[in-house]
Amino acid sequence: MFFESVKIMLLGMGTVFTFLIIMNYLTQFMSKIILKYAPEAPKAPEPTPRAQAKRSDDKAKVAAIAAAIHHHQTTQN
Repeated sequence: MFFESVKIMLLGMGTVFTFLIIMNYLTQFMSKIILKYAPEAPKAPEPTPRAQAKRSDDKAKVAAIAAAIHHHQTTQN
């Protein structure tokens, strides 16, 4: 009875191992096919002056939030 359970366990482990090996090779094959036939990814657009202005607005918001936190901490004590 014990040897039958070991035999079934090894059969199951072998089945899973075989499936994982097959899946690995199929994934590599699909990757090669996709790289061969898929178009290249579009390039990211260059930042516009408006985007740079938005960054300075973000810095102003961060400064205002930091000042509000500092004011809150100093008036709380």
